[in-house]
Amino acid sequence: MDFQPLVSFVDRITSWRVPWAEVLVMYQNDTVFRYRSGYANLEEQTPIGDRAIFNLYSLTKIMTCVAALQLVERGDMLLSDPVSDYLPEYAEMTVRKTLPNGEIRLEKATRLITVRDLFTMTAGFSYDIGSPSFKEAVHNTNGTLPTRAFAKALAKEPLLFEPGTHWNYSMCHDVLGALVEVVSGRRFGTYLREEITGPLGMNDTAFDLNDEQRTRLIPQYMYNDELEKAVRMDGNGYRVGSEFESGGAGLLSTVSDYSLFLNALTGYGTSPEGVRILSQASVELMRKDHLNEQTRGDYSWDHMSGYGYGLGVRTHVSQSLSGSLSPLGEFGWSGAAGCMAIIDPDSKLTVMYAQHLLNNQEPYVQRRLRNVVYSCL
Repeated sequence: MDFQPLVSFVDRITSWRVPWAEVLVMYQNDTVFRYRSGYANLEEQTPIGDRAIFNLYSLTKIMTCVAALQLVERGDMLLSDPVSDYLPEYAEMTVRKTLPNGEIRLEKATRLITVRDLFTMTAGFSYDIGSPSFKEAVHNTNGTLPTRAFAKALAKEPLLFEPGTHWNYSMCHDVLGALVEVVSGRRFGTYLREEITGPLGMNDTAFDLNDEQRTRLIPQYMYNDELEKAVRMDGNGYRVGSEFESGGAGLLSTVSDYSLFLNALTGYGTSPEGVRILSQASVELMRKDHLNEQTRGDYSWDHMSGYGYGLGVRTHVSQSLSGSLSPLGEFGWSGAAGCMAIIDPDSKLTVMYAQHLLNNQEPYVQRRLRNVVYSCL
């Protein structure tokens, strides 16, 4: 293996727009390459360190889906169950429909949202965190908006379409976190700690940080085209309440910590130490393409060409369309500030890539990064 091309690529993007970047590559459970470049703090020119904590954003979604799949494995719920069996506020939903004359009408939904719809982004939700129902709920909870209250607030908003008929990237996995909370009888963050992060020895992954961890939380940036430089922009805009444990975008972690979780999935659900978080059957179901004729056309992001959508993850289905050097079945997801996971059980390969830039340059960086990684093997 020769990883010099990967070193060159990381150096190139950190001399371009990305303040810092780090990539960790595990092969057959061994870390065969790790490299970081750039500054954690641009203003102070602080080099990025190995224990830096940052926002995972939507990389949280993979862990949320694993948590929910654990409950499916235990028989606590089925993918085909109506969500309203557990979250009653979703029993009667309205759908926003646009008439030919442009008039918008609210009609009663004819389909129930299922657990599967939450996994596969087909429930009909939006990603509008500034909706009136959320603002009201934040006010009524004095700014805390616990996860369960979040789900109740979202249920007041009309759906964009009948459940199951379209794919739309949305707050489905935030509701899935609330579902885990109700079905397990534990607060969502507690469940993750007791069932996933704790057993895997992940001590730096959580929704809330202790005093010591806060000293390691590094600045976050956004690239300003007019100024031609990255400017500081801290905070997580998706965390709309102090007690909201966002299953879609709320976790913080380190490269070392989250790679332990990703590598357990590469091991078909079991870590090298024998800690099992999922069965192989569940991992296989997770990385199957769950898009169908109705939903496939909605999953149209250019950088996802050649990929289907599984249970909360992209999954490689066509090399001719993707142009990717990874094999079919490689899966993972990414986050708003640019983190990306590559999980490849067939190649026994795990890649954790991290950065902290909100306009993350994902279409440019991540496809190239993936090809460079596989070319180095």
